[in-house]
Amino acid sequence: MALHHKRNINPEDDLGFGYQPVMKNQPLINKDGSPNVKRKGLSYFNTADNYHKLITMSLGKFSLLVLLTYVTLNIVFALIYMAIDPNSLYGIKDDTGLNHFWEAFFFSAQTITTVGYGHIYPKGMATNSVAAFESMVGLLSFAMATGLLYGRFSKPSAKIIYSKNIIVAPYNDNCHGLMFRLANERRNILVDLNIEIIFSYNEDVDGKLIRRFFPLELERKSVSILTLNWTVVHPLNDDSPLNGMTLEDLKKSEAGFAVLLKTFDDAFSQIVHSRTAYLHEEIVWGAKFRPIFGRDTDGRIILDLGKINHFDLVDLSDMKTL
Repeated sequence: MALHHKRNINPEDDLGFGYQPVMKNQPLINKDGSPNVKRKGLSYFNTADNYHKLITMSLGKFSLLVLLTYVTLNIVFALIYMAIDPNSLYGIKDDTGLNHFWEAFFFSAQTITTVGYGHIYPKGMATNSVAAFESMVGLLSFAMATGLLYGRFSKPSAKIIYSKNIIVAPYNDNCHGLMFRLANERRNILVDLNIEIIFSYNEDVDGKLIRRFFPLELERKSVSILTLNWTVVHPLNDDSPLNGMTLEDLKKSEAGFAVLLKTFDDAFSQIVHSRTAYLHEEIVWGAKFRPIFGRDTDGRIILDLGKINHFDLVDLSDMKTL
């Protein structure tokens, strides 16, 4: 592999993985920006990360967890009511078998939500004590679920959509360029955007694989405001760390590109971050992005985010290496 600009690793260029190489095509950073690290050694009952998990898990998983918790609590309390005394609940017409359980289950649902229709009610100190405790559990549980739901929607975050591929395209008369593009999925205003791309690859040093990191020089590292899309370009000139590399070189060294974006969200009045990564197999050699914006009959600009991945192939047969 011909790499013309080898240099010592600058600790500031490291992504926090040290010299650890990429193995079996496992990226250092996932497409969603999370580190590709499997954590072990913590106690199964460790609660240090519970809040973060509940805030960051997908909405589908969060909704399913809330539903399962609600159903499980009602089942547990229904069984407790049945265990105290089969006749501990007034108003149950059929106190045998499965029907008795469902009556107790729905009484529990009415109690935990403090709805209380009134046709079934507890009798005896033990049953009333359990019902009172369940009401308190319901109030605390729904308060916690409401707080988590609010936290999920209120936390500052950047919703940036990135092109699926990173392409090698004509750039100017002197060189080609490595490009990808991005846009804001939301209607909010993003200002003072700053982006950084870290190129990394495995290198064999005395029989030991280590990971090399190089920040890439960009045509433009920042923009004042993101109104349309932004095509990020790294010129493939003589100063590029990729100079002289082929696609086969990138594949053998399990090369990758980490994208780090920082911007100010005008809606939240806070700085937000976005991250993603590209692997060597996501490079399209010889392509050119199609425009994703046009104008309507009134002359207003229309941005079509559905076309952010669209490109046309171009002839780069004269370009054998980067």
